[in-house]
Amino acid sequence: QVQLVESGGGLVQPGGSLRLSCAASGFTVSSYAMSWYRQAPGRDRELVAVIPTTGGSTTAVASVKGRFTISRDNAENTVYLQMNSLKPEDTAVYYCYAHTGHGTYWGQGTQVTVSS
Repeated sequence: QVQLVESGGGLVQPGGSLRLSCAASGFTVSSYAMSWYRQAPGRDRELVAVIPTTGGSTTAVASVKGRFTISRDNAENTVYLQMNSLKPEDTAVYYCYAHTGHGTYWGQGTQVTVSS
């Protein structure tokens, strides 16, 4: 059974950092592109970052370029989102997403709140 479990969210002051984790089970994260999305109140869910199977990373939202980094630990079967220099506009629920050969899967989400 495929499962994605996010953790690491919380309340942080502007300029602070958080690292989100997405622990996967039921499939191997190194075999598929993995993504992070976010959804702020009253807004559509948006793609934040993607890590392809070939390595490297891509940040899809211009506003997070240079601040957010997606990475993968194959031994832990976990995907991370390192978020630095956080801004109030980064406040959202962050979701992990996988599109495997058997379907598409979302985690339950983790809340990130950036506020002083």
